Amino acid sequence: MKTTAPLKNAKVEDKSKLEAFAFTRDNYKWVLIGLVFLIVGFLLLIGGGSDDPNVYSDKVFNFQRWTLSPLLILTGYAIEIYAIMKKSID
Repeated sequence: MKTTAPLKNAKVEDKSKLEAFAFTRDNYKWVLIGLVFLIVGFLLLIGGGSDDPNVYSDKVFNFQRWTLSPLLILTGYAIEIYAIMKKSID
C-alpha cells in the first residue's frame, strides 16, 4: 500500500504542470508591443495615390513608404518572434 501514495502525489504534480500556461504576462506584453509596430507599419503604407487616375503622383516614392514602414514591419515581426521564443524564468 505504501507504493500507491507516491504515485498519487506524482500524478497530482504532473497535472499541475499540464495546467500551466505556455506564455506568461511578459510574453503577452511583448506580443502586444509587436502588434503595435506591425499595425503602425502597415498604416504608414496606406495612401499616396492620386485623386485622378490619369495623373501620375510621386507620393508613392517617399521616405515613409519606402524606408520607415518596412523597418517598422520588420521590427514588429522580430518582436513577435522574440515574444514567442522567450522563456519564462521560474
